Amino acid sequence: MTTVVVVRKAGQIAIAADTLVTFGDTRLANRYEDNTKIFRIDTDTGPNYIGMAGTVAHFPVLRKALGTMPREILQLGNKDEVFDTFTKLHPYLKDNFFLQTKEEDSDPYESSQFSVVIANASGIYGLYSYREVFEFKEFWGIGSGRSFALGAMHATYGRAKTAREVAEAGIAAGCEFDRNSAGPWDVFTVKTKENNK
Repeated sequence: MTTVVVVRKAGQIAIAADTLVTFGDTRLANRYEDNTKIFRIDTDTGPNYIGMAGTVAHFPVLRKALGTMPREILQLGNKDEVFDTFTKLHPYLKDNFFLQTKEEDSDPYESSQFSVVIANASGIYGLYSYREVFEFKEFWGIGSGRSFALGAMHATYGRAKTAREVAEAGIAAGCEFDRNSAGPWDVFTVKTKENNK
């Protein structure tokens, strides 16, 4: 469990995540292990920051799988590209990393078993277990602390000057009130595409 947020505001995109890892009742704080929940993948269009929520096993698998995808397949510049990339990634995860795809008997599709947010110059995206993709206009959060983060970002968004400021308010609230989230936190920012011209 975790808190991960993405924000778009004033020509800036921000992504932030806490650094606590939990195993049942055990907490593994950043003091004991480098628990970054955001990783960077470079594509032909620039840097992409990927944040995840879910089982700890997803982090090295997704980082490795995306990091070794051919650049012509790894496209994350809009909703359709994110969907296409993760649809192509799904069988690779099953065949090479032994992804268990079953959640419920009534599932409409095989599950990829994770929640992901993506921040890059083109926008902020959310991807969920059946590869459903959302493009968010202002902000969003995933993980067990998301409700606290969403409330804080909603309260801050109108008066904040930057996306980073909103993201830090969300992460601070998640770390303050969610028992499965704790600082320090990581924050990364990029300029939006229209500001890169």
